[in-house]
Amino acid sequence: MEVEMLNSTAAKDLVGEACVVCEEVKSVGIHLYTAFICKECEKDIIHTDTDNPKYKYYLKQLKKVNNPEIYS
Repeated sequence: MEVEMLNSTAAKDLVGEACVVCEEVKSVGIHLYTAFICKECEKDIIHTDTDNPKYKYYLKQLKKVNNPEIYS
């Protein structure tokens, strides 16, 4: 009996990744540096005005992109 191993990219496509903004596991989105942003959050970020209270939330969440996690 032979078992095939999925590479990490294929596994992520099946399971999804945690969005850096909404923190939900989604399978469709974009990669920005070290982070994944789901399609829904990407759309919301693009269409949010700077005077909207959600804008500050998005900024706070996107700051995580500059701070890669350190695994010890």
